[in-house]
Amino acid sequence: MSEADVTKYINAQAEPKRSTLLAVRKTILEIEPKFEQVIAWNSPQFKINGKYAVGLCAFKNHLTFSPQSPEVMASLEKELTGYITSKSSFQFDVDKPLPKGLLTKLIKARLKELK
Repeated sequence: MSEADVTKYINAQAEPKRSTLLAVRKTILEIEPKFEQVIAWNSPQFKINGKYAVGLCAFKNHLTFSPQSPEVMASLEKELTGYITSKSSFQFDVDKPLPKGLLTKLIKARLKELK
């Protein structure tokens, strides 16, 4: 599975999910250009040094971002106020890409945890 597979997954989504996922993926790769894009668990995932770092997923009425870490989620609990959260992921609107500042905090925290 590769970047082309991730693109195929995103392009298969109806608007506005497609545009939102494209925008979030672009921001993720601006924050960490070394991420490898793959499909795992039937959704786009971003790996670094062979380890899963973060992921996205499209559902019927929402999108999900996962830093794949309960510790990262807990450490940024205040920043995630207003989102529907679970142990290691949270939901966001199909038509509102995540803010770059929030993604930066999530990704940097996850990368620090992986080192």
